[in-house]
Amino acid sequence: MGTFQGRVAVVTGAAGGLGGSIAGRFVDAGANVVLVDVQADRLRKVSEQLGAAERVLVHAADLTDEEAVTGLAEATANRFGTCDVLVNNAGILGTPEPLATLSTAAWNQTIAVNLTAAMLCTRELGRLMLDQGRGAVVNIASVGAHSPNTSPTYGVSKAGLIALTRHTAVEWGPLGVRANAVSPGFVRTEMSAAHYADPDLLAMRTKLTPVGRIGVPADIASVVAFLASDDAAFVNGQELLVDGGFLAAPLTHVQAR
Repeated sequence: MGTFQGRVAVVTGAAGGLGGSIAGRFVDAGANVVLVDVQADRLRKVSEQLGAAERVLVHAADLTDEEAVTGLAEATANRFGTCDVLVNNAGILGTPEPLATLSTAAWNQTIAVNLTAAMLCTRELGRLMLDQGRGAVVNIASVGAHSPNTSPTYGVSKAGLIALTRHTAVEWGPLGVRANAVSPGFVRTEMSAAHYADPDLLAMRTKLTPVGRIGVPADIASVVAFLASDDAAFVNGQELLVDGGFLAAPLTHVQAR
């Protein structure tokens, strides 16, 4: 993996397990990192765990607020001068309920956090990349974009994020800015902890994953770092499924052996 020495990476949703792991990967590779989340206290704890205080900026913000995102871009430029990498990781699971009873408020909230916030961050921080003619955007989508689940808002928002990725790649690729997406499968994080508290559900998910285990944040962080690096200089507009083979396997589970 190439070095990020001297480069600037902005990671949203950095207070969570996945975001913290992604941020840590960039810090370890020498990057200056902006940690962004709406949870200020948890952000500070993540920053303390990462160390390298001189290379880490903690920025609490509600990314569904357009002015707050503008402020994030300004704070990043003021502290580090530019932005080389943007990881749109902030997200929520959305309400697990049938479409027939889904409230408009629940729909709007999930779309705002999972999709609109990513667009705002891409637009505002992307301008810093465009100014220098270089940059990489990595959006954290989900296998839920491909396979319906109990939260209609989640799957739809993540599918929209993949579409945003492709549009950004095509429009900004000629200008030196790449965009790609990572779609995790089953990964054990604080946000998904409830799913793994049930031993039967844990066993089922493990069985349905061909590599025979549930993912950990580091599995995702390493792929994000690759896509953001110069090693992926010719990778643009792609979605990498990091799911242990989960989406490839359903047919084998309904056949006699």
